[in-house]
Amino acid sequence: MKLFSAQQIKEWDQDTLVSKGIASIDLMETASNAFAESFITKYPDLETPIAVFCGTGNNGGDGLAIARILSMKGYDVKVYLADWGQEKSNDFNINLQRLPGYGHIPLFVINLNELPVLASNEIIIDALLGTGLNRPLEGNIEDLVHWINSLPQLKVSVDIPSGMFADRNTPEAIHANRTITFQIPKLSFLLPDSEQFTGKWETVDIGLNPQFILHTRTNYYLIEQELIKKILFRRKKFSHKGIYGHALLINGSHGKAGAAILSAKACLRSGVGLLTNHIPSINYPTLQMAVPEAMADVDDHQYYWSTLPKDMKQYDAVGVGCGIDLKESTHRAFEALLNQQIPRLVIDADGINLLSAHQTLLYKLPSGTILTPHVKEFDRLFGKCNSCFDRLERLRTAATSYNITIILKGAHSAIAFSDGTIYFNCTGNPGMATAGAGDVLTGILTGLLAQGYDSRHAALLGTYVHGLAGDLAYADASYESLIASDIVEHLGKAFRCLINH
Repeated sequence: MKLFSAQQIKEWDQDTLVSKGIASIDLMETASNAFAESFITKYPDLETPIAVFCGTGNNGGDGLAIARILSMKGYDVKVYLADWGQEKSNDFNINLQRLPGYGHIPLFVINLNELPVLASNEIIIDALLGTGLNRPLEGNIEDLVHWINSLPQLKVSVDIPSGMFADRNTPEAIHANRTITFQIPKLSFLLPDSEQFTGKWETVDIGLNPQFILHTRTNYYLIEQELIKKILFRRKKFSHKGIYGHALLINGSHGKAGAAILSAKACLRSGVGLLTNHIPSINYPTLQMAVPEAMADVDDHQYYWSTLPKDMKQYDAVGVGCGIDLKESTHRAFEALLNQQIPRLVIDADGINLLSAHQTLLYKLPSGTILTPHVKEFDRLFGKCNSCFDRLERLRTAATSYNITIILKGAHSAIAFSDGTIYFNCTGNPGMATAGAGDVLTGILTGLLAQGYDSRHAALLGTYVHGLAGDLAYADASYESLIASDIVEHLGKAFRCLINH
């Protein structure tokens, strides 16, 4: 799914009006009905009073139409209008004229000196400002937003929380509990700073012209299952382990055998034909017992990684970094690995920390290398960022500058490719914020690369399946109880979901 800027969304609206030969008020009615349908599904109790706060632009016009529709459905609706003499849109005026004809809907012009008292169970619908906002909140509207945010009542925003920007950093906005947005999520919804504003969000189809998507360029995408199903290889009946590659994992150190075990199990569950683990000798008995399907290559050092396996050419992909520590001997071995110019390479955890401590090694990364940092690791490697949008741009710059793939892990992991595109993942849940989850991802990615997926497809498929396995694990447990091993155990079901649907 393509993700568009606020300007592109405006152009999409206009394109739809022209292609369908309809007026903007008709599109507004469609959008308002789509919002109302979703709202009614979530909040079906007709005894719940509703307060719709409207601005005087098109978002306010949506709010007026929504108030009318919900009133017709039997809800007790009041409208509070933020009208301080500012210009009103034509569609707002039309919906304002339509309001009295549909039952008794009280309408109040907001007076900041005498703000309304709402019932404790009243639901606030926020329709003050939309995606056309081009400057931070100020004056009366800022005061009103602060007041609404101070209220304990449930808040539902129309399309976007008032004050929030669709494609740049937001200083302040309505803190909604839920946002029902039109057609596609806004780019800002997918970044960590947004949750305080959007709460839970969902999209509703308002019938925008699908042809616009085909000819409009963007650098941002949301991963959808249909894309992943196209990427996934289908196994043939007459196949054998030699077809599915030989992966090498260089993970683990004294006290961190678990990282090597989790990564190894995930690699095997991803479908790789053969797996060798290069490990310090202290981890040898533990890993051989925990992962009997994998082979072991023992390092010269008892506790840490210090040497490379003798024949590196036998491996189709290498994953390195999970629990390897930052010893000087490990640094030298890591640099020796990079000098090998491994064609398919995944670097995680302490591997990324070694890059941060020795920045010149970035220039030795083979083309297509996959890095998998979390936010703190990313900032250590590429510099501290002032905002999520700043980090997003730095993510793109890093991927293009070093000709690599970077998976910035998070609720919607952002996958940056060397062509400047960024894909956001849509699977996963808060239960995956647990030790070892990243080790599992490294194993999956390495296994996919070894099977012949290129770095782009491995990153997309691996990230999606990792999150999907986490979602399936959550369905069997809870956020609090989910551990990394649960993700590994649900990888089989995750792959089956992609094959069977």
